[in-house]
Amino acid sequence: MKRRQFVGAIAATAGLAACAKSEQECSGDAASGKETFAWSAVTSWPPKYPGMGIGVENLVRRIDAASAGRLKIKVYGGGELVPAFEVFDAVSRGAVECGHDASYYHKGKLDAAQFFTAIPFGLNCLEMNGWLYYGGGMELWRELYEPFNLVPFPCGNTGVQMGGWFNKEINSIDDLKGLTMRIPGLAGEVLRRAGGTPVTLPGSEIFTSLQTGAIDATEWVGPYNDVAFGLHQAARYYYYPGWQEPGPTLEFIVNRRAWDSLPADLQAIVEISCQAINQDMVAEYTNGNAIALERLMDDPDVELRRFPDEVLERLKEITDEIVAEWIAEDPQAAKIFESFDAFRKRSTPFQRISEQAFMETRR
Repeated sequence: MKRRQFVGAIAATAGLAACAKSEQECSGDAASGKETFAWSAVTSWPPKYPGMGIGVENLVRRIDAASAGRLKIKVYGGGELVPAFEVFDAVSRGAVECGHDASYYHKGKLDAAQFFTAIPFGLNCLEMNGWLYYGGGMELWRELYEPFNLVPFPCGNTGVQMGGWFNKEINSIDDLKGLTMRIPGLAGEVLRRAGGTPVTLPGSEIFTSLQTGAIDATEWVGPYNDVAFGLHQAARYYYYPGWQEPGPTLEFIVNRRAWDSLPADLQAIVEISCQAINQDMVAEYTNGNAIALERLMDDPDVELRRFPDEVLERLKEITDEIVAEWIAEDPQAAKIFESFDAFRKRSTPFQRISEQAFMETRR
């Protein structure tokens, strides 16, 4: 017994000496796969909701598998742990380690964040990814969130959304006057200036509000999610294109202290998993929207309509007016817009002769 204790003491002493000799090597050993982490993630989406809700579930499963169980994350849907629109605050103050939502929900507390979800008539999904990953967008996003102790990652995109569900026809810009519509972000301000009344509602409240007449119209996502909420049972006219959200990016945000606590390999796993989900969700929506639209087009109680050109043109004019006023007063927004708009101008000519031109040949 004494001999065993003596040998153990020697081994411990040798380990301490080695650590004293090379602290960096010891910390590397500690980070090589033994330490485990248990996090909580809050979201803005109903639990297990198709696309957005399932996307974050897929994310944490990938992280669990890739880390061999060293980083486990429990997901809470909107309202289960914190209200749907309080994800940013909960993660910022460290109440939870991470969250999944859309940055335009932070309008009013951090207006410039809207650029990283969607700006009306802005970048589509392909362009958002190009700007964020290769055009300087990620650096601006991280810089914007740094004072809030947050590290953001792109983590999902629905592709171009629909213009929304309406209980009356939209034949001119005047038809928007007096309209109460669920529409978040900068697009809500555009509607307000066009004479409507924007309201912000979490997804779980949209159907009841539309059905009871509390709102006259709503935009949500697209056929895949809209059918899941039954919105076609509460309104007749389904308008496109989604001028308000051409390529909406979702975000996975991590509290800075929690992020810094992870060893480098787990940080890499989180980042790579977010990028994988960012692409995977687009594939899910491409398939889901196509199937759901077939169902809607066969429904005699649904009328698919295109917004008149004059309506779209006026909404674009209003958007440009609001953005010009906004960036004149907000230095953060001005800095981000400069990069965002430069990328849009650079990308548009190629999109016209590639994606747009090809789809026109396939009609």
